[in-house]
Amino acid sequence: MKASVFCVVYMCCILHSNGKEVSDTSHIIPLYRDPSPKNQPWRPYFHFRPPKNWLNDPNGPMYYKGVYHLFYQYNPYGSIFNKTILWGHSVSHDLVNWIHLKNAIVPTKPFDINSCWSGSTTILPGNKPVVLYTGLDSKNQQVQNLAMPKNLSDPFLKEWKKYSGNPIMTPPHGVKPDNFRDPSTAWRGKDGNWRVVVGGLRNNLGVAILYRSKDFVHWSLHDEPLYFGKNTNIWECPDFYPVSTNSRDGIENSAIGINLKYVLKASFKSHDYYTIGSYDADKEKFLPDDHKVLIGSTSDLRYDYGKFYASKTFFDSVKNRRILWGWINESDSSTDDIKKQWAGLQSIPRQVYLDSTRRQLIQWPVKETEKLREKHVSYFGKKLKRESLFEVSGITASQVDIEVSFMLPKLEEVEVLDPKRNDPQLLCSAKTSSVIGGAGPFGLLLMASRDLTEQTAVFFRVFKDNHNHQFVVLMCSDQRRSSLRQGIDKTTYGAFIYINHKDKMISLRSLVDNSVIESFGAEGRACITARVYPKFSVYNEAHVYAFNNGSLDVVIRRLDAWSMKKAKGN
Repeated sequence: MKASVFCVVYMCCILHSNGKEVSDTSHIIPLYRDPSPKNQPWRPYFHFRPPKNWLNDPNGPMYYKGVYHLFYQYNPYGSIFNKTILWGHSVSHDLVNWIHLKNAIVPTKPFDINSCWSGSTTILPGNKPVVLYTGLDSKNQQVQNLAMPKNLSDPFLKEWKKYSGNPIMTPPHGVKPDNFRDPSTAWRGKDGNWRVVVGGLRNNLGVAILYRSKDFVHWSLHDEPLYFGKNTNIWECPDFYPVSTNSRDGIENSAIGINLKYVLKASFKSHDYYTIGSYDADKEKFLPDDHKVLIGSTSDLRYDYGKFYASKTFFDSVKNRRILWGWINESDSSTDDIKKQWAGLQSIPRQVYLDSTRRQLIQWPVKETEKLREKHVSYFGKKLKRESLFEVSGITASQVDIEVSFMLPKLEEVEVLDPKRNDPQLLCSAKTSSVIGGAGPFGLLLMASRDLTEQTAVFFRVFKDNHNHQFVVLMCSDQRRSSLRQGIDKTTYGAFIYINHKDKMISLRSLVDNSVIESFGAEGRACITARVYPKFSVYNEAHVYAFNNGSLDVVIRRLDAWSMKKAKGN
């Protein structure tokens, strides 16, 4: 890719902070011209990523003085994971269009000389952000460090300084030097002291190691972890935060109240698992509502059942909501990554809140994503008989936001779920989009070639669960035919959605961005993210189809699709 630089002055002219025009461009990195579609057919254009090189975990997202900040694990030297990883830094006023700044936290000291790994931001009293991050020190030991902005009057927070007394936490007894990382956002208790958890592995248990501090500098280890899990390997990127039980509003991490539940998330085995419960502040314990949690079984709750890892949330104080980001990695080879000169991206930022049953979270793309919508098409009352297929035309199928609601057939006629088939991913692999059932499979064929030799099927299949006396929807994202290319991960993903017998509809929203498909089932009760690399030229040859391969008719109550613009900064 030719390194032709183009001007980013438009950002400096149109973005303002605190009523003042931003004119200092010294920390803004030059971007590259859009690569030729022929050379970069799978490059996403409205999902966040820097202009080039390797990206992984989102770090320390926050809102500060009119600006959203996103830090991320970044290799400035190439498009594969490297020993030296640091904190990239980008800012936005709308969570859609981004300015890429110079790197924020880089290896310079004995306590982080070999890498600056993941961490979180906490806003201290007086609106003072600070960062806790994992440093890989001169002995390749994982330690926790503190950093703060050099200039609090700068809304872009372009420069950061490290605390001279680092490290402030070192691996405790029973935790190996390479199993101690990723501090969470801290919270403050009624006693005025701060708490934070660090991911670890101790006595073969994944643990959220708990620390406390009066001044955010001197930290003491609590005797017991906040919580732990069996058979999980090390817990990475733990997250702990409150959610409201009576509204969709976000809750600040240190909030105390009676209408709260708490979410504990840990990343392990390539997925982000979470559970909901309560927090006993006196005993410093998380108490899950369901005791069968965070053990890595198929029944555990996940943020996303596809490619989504090392996620991080933050409280958006300006719009009173909690926002979630997750890392979406590649499914092609390192050789491909080197050739295209980039790898990894972040998910669409999602608003997250507790559902009405208080048993799981709902996730939905932030409202600002709709700013990228352009050409719009709609369909109403479209009946899909057995083996029906129709094209959603008039939009750019390789960059599209599509929402569809299906009216369910008579539930008394659906298939009975085999109680032995309790793994949705395995069930999706067996009952693919071409296997005829009763109510389903029905859904969308995305990033499809006209002859359907390449396609990604995102679909539903409805079952009756006699064991639990309820109905269950199987949601699948089937990559088996996503590409004719060899050497690509084409895993099929699946999730269960439990529905009431009175439910008459189920919805699906998919955001397609060339090589990434984020799908939200039942208004965000299940999410599946996939990476796809069709061999055809996506700009000219991608298509979208709605289909039904079930024996029962399905009606599309409404379908809306919008072509999506490129986001600035991508």
